[in-house]
Amino acid sequence: MADPDSTLDTALADVVRAAEAHLAAVRAAAGRPDDDAVWQAYVALNNAARAYDEALNGAHGEVTPWDLEEIAPDGPVGRFTGAEEEKKEPADDPYDGVLSVRQRRDYRVPSVAGLLRVADEARRSLPRGAGEPDEPITTVAEAVLELMRAGDGSLGMLDLPELAPLDGAVLVAEVLRPLDLDNDGADETFRVDPEDRVLGRLDERMCADVDDDGRLSLGD
Repeated sequence: MADPDSTLDTALADVVRAAEAHLAAVRAAAGRPDDDAVWQAYVALNNAARAYDEALNGAHGEVTPWDLEEIAPDGPVGRFTGAEEEKKEPADDPYDGVLSVRQRRDYRVPSVAGLLRVADEARRSLPRGAGEPDEPITTVAEAVLELMRAGDGSLGMLDLPELAPLDGAVLVAEVLRPLDLDNDGADETFRVDPEDRVLGRLDERMCADVDDDGRLSLGD
């Protein structure tokens, strides 16, 4: 039976020789891309280092910092051919249908006056064109829309003490036709027609408790 340490010494010597041969091949290639001699020397160094790692583990239960897999010299992995491989463009894979993503979030309004006030402040903070009316906001709907307009349509602008969030939902559906802002009525905008197909739904539950002082506290 071969001496494990003798096998280990031989494996280490193979690594040194392979490293020297790889360096020589690199220098001889002088920067030439896809040099076959460099590739063959690289494979030999890789496999010699892997063999040494296995021998070290077998003899002493230790490993090297190298995490290598054996490479076949003429295998397809990384094989240099001296010519660039034909670049394959990913095939187009368009989705056949039209996806409709709809979000609903309900809110309780603790203070209508407070909501109108913050919405009016948001409107005044935006630049306004010449002749554009600067009328006060008088309804809850105007206030919510003005806040979202100030935040480029983000629901995050409604994260205010003046609005207490309740449950919400996100619906993903496949529809026959996309939204037509010019012709669709208010009822059609959010309606799921019988021929549409609901693909998924995400429920956003908001746990609400009332503190001892009567304030609404929202859970995670």
